Amino acid sequence: MTDFSDRVESVAISGIREVFEAAGGDAINLGLGQPDFPTPDHARQAAVDAIESGAADGYTSNAGIPDLRAAVSDKHARDNDLDVDPDEVIATAGGSEALHLAMEAHVSSGEEVIVPDPGFVSYAALTHLAGGEPVPIELRDDLTMSPAAVEEAITDDTAAFVVNSPANPTGAVQSEEDMREFARIADEHDVLCISDEVYEHIVFEGEHHSPMKFAETDNVVVVNACSKTYSMTGWRLGWVAASERRTDRMLRVHQYVQACASAPAQYAAAAALSGPQDPVHEMVDAFEQRRDVLLDGLNDAGLDTPTPEGAFYAMPDAPEGWVDECLDRGVVVVPGEAFGDGGEGYARISYATGIEELKDAIEIMNDAASAVR
Repeated sequence: MTDFSDRVESVAISGIREVFEAAGGDAINLGLGQPDFPTPDHARQAAVDAIESGAADGYTSNAGIPDLRAAVSDKHARDNDLDVDPDEVIATAGGSEALHLAMEAHVSSGEEVIVPDPGFVSYAALTHLAGGEPVPIELRDDLTMSPAAVEEAITDDTAAFVVNSPANPTGAVQSEEDMREFARIADEHDVLCISDEVYEHIVFEGEHHSPMKFAETDNVVVVNACSKTYSMTGWRLGWVAASERRTDRMLRVHQYVQACASAPAQYAAAAALSGPQDPVHEMVDAFEQRRDVLLDGLNDAGLDTPTPEGAFYAMPDAPEGWVDECLDRGVVVVPGEAFGDGGEGYARISYATGIEELKDAIEIMNDAASAVR
């Protein structure tokens, strides 16, 4: 009898999905990490033009169309002060596939991957699917990851560690000093740093810094996507940026599991990256306003919440029973343990929804907090 692989049996359906299924159809959804803004018009039009001209009818090169890889290269120079050659870029089916490629190409069976806890649900799952073992690292009180804790966790079996800034689910932003330390750790210990920079532009205080800028070796792989920055979650377009020897190995995985990213999405992404950036700034301003409204509401409800400096998530302390009480009253929030054992006692709230709907949800969450006290 054919059984299931150990790799797939080691992962489960995300706890986020379970929360969605438990909620009613008319619930206010503060669990979804999806901006409520439209994809910029010029990105949409680029896809339409590619479809109507026939340019998107066939396979692209495995790594992606030249215009997109050039746009990614220019974006890294413009936004990150990084010299990334177009040949060091692979267009992927969203940031999720980009993470998958980085894991599959660099993690051998039984090797360890250090991940933040709480952290994005895919980190541990993709480590398992690559045959590795996730090593969760407890976060600091401000919900950032400590370089010292990462360095202490490194063993002879460590293949990689994951850095995510701004972070999902916490909204925390790592300092420039932290990023310099992560780069040093990758260099000195000869381990891979996988830097998830999907939320890089959604920063309210300080600045985003990539560890790739500070690394002296090629031991940093950057994962990014258009999903959050340009409200293109449904387009499924991301990328990995790394040295050619690393992209060569990741391309070996990509060509068999994906062949190439969706052609229309590639044309849209090239336009989004190279076109006007005003829509991005407008979204970030709106997210900051929503964050402040949410923090005031959570404070009024007596829920202690570290101030998120980026992304569009807040992670308040959650009294026992509060998440269920919110769900029963029609507001979807995600229990912190869905993101790892370190998330126990917290909840993740996404404020990527309209501000009026957010205000309605705050009233309900306040009532839920009163009910469990």
